[in-house]
Amino acid sequence: MGKRTLEITAVSSLLKATFTTSRGTRTSAETVRVTLSESLSRGRGECVPYPRYGETVEGVIAAIEAVRPQIEAGIGRVELQSLMPTGAARCAVDCAMWDLEAKLTGKPVWQLAGLPEPKPVETAITVSLDTPEAMAASAKTTPGRLLKLKLGGADDLARIEAVHAARPDARLIVDANESLSADKFPSISQAAARLGVVLVEQPFPATNDSALMHRPGPVAICADESAHTSAELQDLARRYDAVNVHLDKAGGLTEALAMVRGVRECGLGVMVGCMVAGSISTAPAVLLAGLADAADLDGPLWLMDDVPNGLHYAGGMVAPPERDLWG
Repeated sequence: MGKRTLEITAVSSLLKATFTTSRGTRTSAETVRVTLSESLSRGRGECVPYPRYGETVEGVIAAIEAVRPQIEAGIGRVELQSLMPTGAARCAVDCAMWDLEAKLTGKPVWQLAGLPEPKPVETAITVSLDTPEAMAASAKTTPGRLLKLKLGGADDLARIEAVHAARPDARLIVDANESLSADKFPSISQAAARLGVVLVEQPFPATNDSALMHRPGPVAICADESAHTSAELQDLARRYDAVNVHLDKAGGLTEALAMVRGVRECGLGVMVGCMVAGSISTAPAVLLAGLADAADLDGPLWLMDDVPNGLHYAGGMVAPPERDLWG
């Protein structure tokens, strides 16, 4: 085994357009990239520090620096799970380890992980939160037939109606990012079912989603902010029909794999999601999507400039990553 070296880089990527949710608007993607080098091979991983969970670029870098000696000494993914807590920092390191192992062994990550041979995956394409009219106009030019609408405000039903009228051919996922009220949700859910909505993500705050014990409305409900690791799945199964697995929250591909398998054991549906970030961040999730019922992996489409050999998108589909990119 050659000497392993660790490089950590903060990356700021401008977006093609503003990305707005119920939490606010962003014009750039702020990520942390990890590169592990060993025996002339290089593995990369990238994460998105998420303020919703108190993460910052500086904090993620500090967390990785704190375990630099162990990483450069050659610890593996299994040891990493107990060395670092779940979250963005571990995600970047874990994914870099997978990529490095693939490069060192000559075996692609999907084989190392026991995943299905990757094929193009249909991905939801996000329509950013705006007025109903603006969202309808955006939906008309959005490729693919699976659209994800960001909600957050009094005009939410009008937003769904406008997008459905503009794109009656599309299946819709609506994502409230914890912003809906329990008293209004049943009526919105009933109407949404008539307007092409097939899934509602995280309608209520993660700390106040007990109203979902009553399974309000006819549309399946997916946990997002409420879901982090496989340890929570039995509890989530009492309130949700599906779980959105994010590598950044789970702490990397290793835990995300365990999470997807655990979701299946609980009898729930699986979505694989991503943050607004480039292809290095999203590539592992594209491989994981081979086990999912739905995927939301359009993050790189929002970037003004992605990395070379980035993920390829066409017609609402995303192709598996090339070996030069990841895995």
